[in-house]
Amino acid sequence: MALPELREAEAPPDIAAIYAALRKATGVPLVNLIWRHLATLPGVLPWAWAAVRPALEDGSLQAARTRLGAALPLPPLAPVDAAAWKAAGLAPELRSQVLGLVETYNRGNLSNLILLTALRRALEGVPPATRPPVAAEPAAPEGDLAPVPPLPVLAALAPETRAQVQDLAARHGGEKGVIPSLYLHLAHWPPVLAALPGWIGPLLEPATLASGRSAAVRLATVEADDLRARLAPVTNLPGGRGPAVLAVLSRFTLQVIPDMVPIGLALRRSLRIASA
Repeated sequence: MALPELREAEAPPDIAAIYAALRKATGVPLVNLIWRHLATLPGVLPWAWAAVRPALEDGSLQAARTRLGAALPLPPLAPVDAAAWKAAGLAPELRSQVLGLVETYNRGNLSNLILLTALRRALEGVPPATRPPVAAEPAAPEGDLAPVPPLPVLAALAPETRAQVQDLAARHGGEKGVIPSLYLHLAHWPPVLAALPGWIGPLLEPATLASGRSAAVRLATVEADDLRARLAPVTNLPGGRGPAVLAVLSRFTLQVIPDMVPIGLALRRSLRIASA
């Protein structure tokens, strides 16, 4: 069963306004799956947005995600050079579009992993860090991200492309119903989906995937604890939905998002190095 979500094009005005604020505050030109799922739970998206908004708007998150991205260990991968790109049946001009999409998901996943880990730990009642928080620091402007094509609908894909997306999603064992949106978005270029296991194969091995996930969770926890002081006070959830929301946040911050962070960063490096 697919994870329920409220897509941007289907959002009523109150949810659409929060989606727009999220896009502006993160600099990401789309709304990631976790937020689209929270929007299906009555009253939860406004609650979560109110909690994380101060940390998003004071600029401290940018430096945190830069530190996390730089500190995450990645296995060596061969660059996707011109020959590999051509062998996948891809035109040279598509590289910038694919890299732009990968950059979009990297910024979104790093942001969400840190922010929502902080929110999860607040819900769990974990005491804030006792060490002095990392001082908010001005970060170099990251630049605007290019618009991305619309997110495809899984059921509307050609059978072969749908199978490729589902096969990649199945590498992330135990997350039934969750299709990582990066894989679904890459369905705009089916040859990329077909080539991806060859490009990043070592990262998709169960042991390497688990190691990358653990490292991402550990680094995100440090950044999240330093960010806790910048969250708004976490109020009670409407309708007694605390346990259900905590389960969702745990699923996404301990499995779904940290699974994809190393993959996105490694893909960025392989594409950039080859095109440098």
